[in-house]
Amino acid sequence: MKELNKILDIEYPIIMAPMFLVTNTKMIIEAMNSGIAACIPALNFRTIEELENTINEIRNNTTSGGLGINLIVNKSNIKVKKQLESCVKLGVDFIITSLGNPKQVIQQCKPKGIKVFCDVAEEKYAKKVEELGADAVIAVNKNAGGHAGNLSSEELFNIISENCNLPIISAGGVGTKQGVTEKLEIGFSGLSIGSPFIACEEAHISEKYKQACVDYGKEDIVFTTKISGTPCTVINTPYVQQTGTTQNWIEKILSKNKKLKRWVKMITYFKGMKGLENAAFSSTYKTVWCAGPSIEHTNEILPIKKIVEKFISL
Repeated sequence: MKELNKILDIEYPIIMAPMFLVTNTKMIIEAMNSGIAACIPALNFRTIEELENTINEIRNNTTSGGLGINLIVNKSNIKVKKQLESCVKLGVDFIITSLGNPKQVIQQCKPKGIKVFCDVAEEKYAKKVEELGADAVIAVNKNAGGHAGNLSSEELFNIISENCNLPIISAGGVGTKQGVTEKLEIGFSGLSIGSPFIACEEAHISEKYKQACVDYGKEDIVFTTKISGTPCTVINTPYVQQTGTTQNWIEKILSKNKKLKRWVKMITYFKGMKGLENAAFSSTYKTVWCAGPSIEHTNEILPIKKIVEKFISL
């Protein structure tokens, strides 16, 4: 399969993964100038103007390619149409689609030469996006941060590669150079790495969030349904232990009602994301910090350049 660095014309086959509320402009610039690609969630910007200003700022401060935007493409993202228009107009290098049908994104990006990578956790979705014309799939395994998959990276690679001819990018569980090498030896075209970049100097999150990624490890990662209504990985802080990780009985009953399910999930998602946003920028013990098991290998807060070097050093 074609290597990610050749697909995007970058030095190393790594994407700094998009992280809600964490990834910022400075992080993207530093990552790209270190030889890897980098992606930022469009939802990290409150307005389309802010998104466009960021794309232009990144372009003015980087010399390589590899600029990506992550788009949520389901109905919950009411801004997706305008976000996509801005990405196409300003010519980003690639888009990562999540949580929905990427058909419109692919149709608009193809003529402009913008690559489209689609998050998948099952082979049936890999086949669907291949039919739609995607350029690669991002195989989200069970060790990913956030909304993880159900299979190991090797299991996921085997089942997708048997049913799909697209390049496969691994997402989840890598925090060392050895981990990068192992994934490439399996046959992955590249890697999408997120959690190891949370504890970076450039991130505009609380120092306690960063330090938690240093102090806690893979055994401290738990799934909670309180953030978005679906299982999401977070650090098992005292606050998380106190509040629990599952919806209460009222939330469960409402979520099972077919007529109310959509609205309940939207409300739960909104409430949860606002809570996560407050935790990301506060310095209290009431913390709900999203991260994956790969923080096991985070030993100190470092600049992006040094973190990248950990993955590419010979």
